Amino acid sequence: MNKIAQQGLQIPLNKIGKAVDLEHTVISPNEEEAIKTFMRASKRLLNPPVWKEISGMFSASFHLTDSGKANPHRLAMVGDYLSINFPGPGNSAGEGYDWVQVANIIEHSDPAIGEFAIELHASINPGKPYEGIAHFFMEGATSIFVVRRKGYAVTAFYHGRNEVPNTNNVSLGDKLRNTIVAAGARAGISELQWTALIKGLLEKEL
Repeated sequence: MNKIAQQGLQIPLNKIGKAVDLEHTVISPNEEEAIKTFMRASKRLLNPPVWKEISGMFSASFHLTDSGKANPHRLAMVGDYLSINFPGPGNSAGEGYDWVQVANIIEHSDPAIGEFAIELHASINPGKPYEGIAHFFMEGATSIFVVRRKGYAVTAFYHGRNEVPNTNNVSLGDKLRNTIVAAGARAGISELQWTALIKGLLEKEL
């Protein structure tokens, strides 16, 4: 896959559909506080069930699922799935949820810079794999969340790539639903969601 670099991380190039790039920065009074903010934000990235709490009451809710059970009592790992409950109607393939899979977790550090990222791909519902991609975007859609510290500054990023409505090989009901939800996302609703999340990642203790 063609990618572009953001420090130690490689961001996929956008080949089709919409690309989204968002960022939010906080400046700490000293390096010690910056490191604490970075470490706290990195841990929050691996704990999707708290994303709604740090994003606000109008946010989607996120639940972690591994191959064995829903909501395992641990942080996210590569290969895990996230079920996402966006406000509004769900899709039948996802049993009411949109699904993504944790494709990569990346950590890069040196004495001056820290960077942590999680990469999510639109995916199947692991409970109904034969139904195909259970997300309002098609296979190939990617969401990458990054936290980077440089000196006293800590920045959270969101990179969305290849955002195309999932309307092929789905039921008529899902086709209509995915078209409507994807249109809202492309109009900027998802940007409000992800902006709230990246800001929440950098907030002080809850």
